[in-house]
Amino acid sequence: MEQEPEGESEHRLIAERRRKLDAMRAAGFRFPNDRRRSALAGQLHATWAGYETTALEAKAVTVSVGGRMMAKRVMGKTSFIKLQDRSGQIQVFLQQGAIDENQYRECKGWDLGDIVWAEGTLFRTRTGELSVRATAVTLLVKSLRPLPEKFHGLTDQETRYRQRYLDLIVNEESREVFRSRSRIVQFVRNYLDAMEFLEVETPMMQSIPGGAIARPFVTHHNALDRDLYLRIAPELYLKRLVVGGFERVYELNRNFRNEGVSAQHNPEFTMLELYMAFADHLVLMDMLEQLLRSLAEYLLGSPVVSCQGRGFDLSVPFRRASIEDLVLESNPGIRREQLRDLDTLRERCRGLGLEVSGREGAGKLLTAIFEKTAEQRLVDPTYVTGFPAEVSPLARRSDSDPFLTDRFELYIAGREIANGFSELNDAEDQAERFRAQVQQKSAGDDEAMFYDEDYVTALEFGMPPTAGLGVGIDRLVMFLTDRPSIRDVLLFPHMRD
Repeated sequence: MEQEPEGESEHRLIAERRRKLDAMRAAGFRFPNDRRRSALAGQLHATWAGYETTALEAKAVTVSVGGRMMAKRVMGKTSFIKLQDRSGQIQVFLQQGAIDENQYRECKGWDLGDIVWAEGTLFRTRTGELSVRATAVTLLVKSLRPLPEKFHGLTDQETRYRQRYLDLIVNEESREVFRSRSRIVQFVRNYLDAMEFLEVETPMMQSIPGGAIARPFVTHHNALDRDLYLRIAPELYLKRLVVGGFERVYELNRNFRNEGVSAQHNPEFTMLELYMAFADHLVLMDMLEQLLRSLAEYLLGSPVVSCQGRGFDLSVPFRRASIEDLVLESNPGIRREQLRDLDTLRERCRGLGLEVSGREGAGKLLTAIFEKTAEQRLVDPTYVTGFPAEVSPLARRSDSDPFLTDRFELYIAGREIANGFSELNDAEDQAERFRAQVQQKSAGDDEAMFYDEDYVTALEFGMPPTAGLGVGIDRLVMFLTDRPSIRDVLLFPHMRD
């Protein structure tokens, strides 16, 4: 017998469900909204876990439940259905004679995916499964489309990302990832609130995109008749607040960067940015380490995180290594005295297949070599320190070596998780670095910064010694939930058409 093509089968099932709904509408069905639940599935399983049938029947516990029908078994005068709500699944036992005759006849024709309400008493089946012996059952919503791969869950990655609602219906693992994400964000917020940080909100549409080296999205405001930029970072606004006297501020913010899409990059993403007056980058390194350790213990019950097939013990002090030391480790052909030699660095970049325009300084070339050769090797938690000033236009220069800045990045499992530094609070030095960025932009660097005159003015009023930190929330969730792609931790990731 020739098998029906999958697409045609789905169209046939949709048409059949629509015919059912048409008949129901003709009989007066109006998507009821007057049924309420007295309990969730998970609550019932937890509350009555130790009760056998005799004890349950003696209690005569009456409940009303509701959710999506995920399974149905019809056996003549009796039927079993499983309803799924936000907490889990509960089985409902339907028996002819125990409920209205018309209700029982109708429910035999209901489909998987339909949203159903039931009322009855709790009991255990012969197999020991907690169930509801229904005395009433009502169809609340008719599902017009069949659920995908109803017995095996949704496994196609493209469909999971593009139709997240289907993924969440059939994959408990996906639901748990996003519950964990919510708990992570809430823990970070509570942790900082306890340290007397003030949560604030800064503009998402900005006249000048600043706070990071990135290509922005551009939009146009009709009433003001001016172009605006979706923010690439809230940094310059948050530091204005430090100038204003809010000495500890943070924002859990959405950023937008008009760049490539990959397993680690999405055009919009979530960051934690915080600024702490009378602190330096070393203070933040210690603070971040303790935050991550506490977060793992809260989320997982242990400082050991399982990711990419191995365990990461966050109770062990993180390694700290300079970017120059790591370049030397990963590039045996380069000697320390050559790390700032333009000819050597250009030759090495070309050998690695990196584009070299001739306008880059030693700092930018050195950073490019690090990203190409050393970054992916940083599996164990590692603070990379001493980034060049050329690629750190907002960071304070090192007192001992002006070529470098007091900046760090945290890498775990080969991914950058965080970026922080002692903030540049010398208004004249900041103005000079902005001018250098403008020159780079004029020379064709689309990611170089604009000159932010108002920010320089704010610094001229005086900003106390300050340290700033940015943590990629999406990548942090990837690490703590052992997900290989950023799309696995974004409810609605951007995809190609």
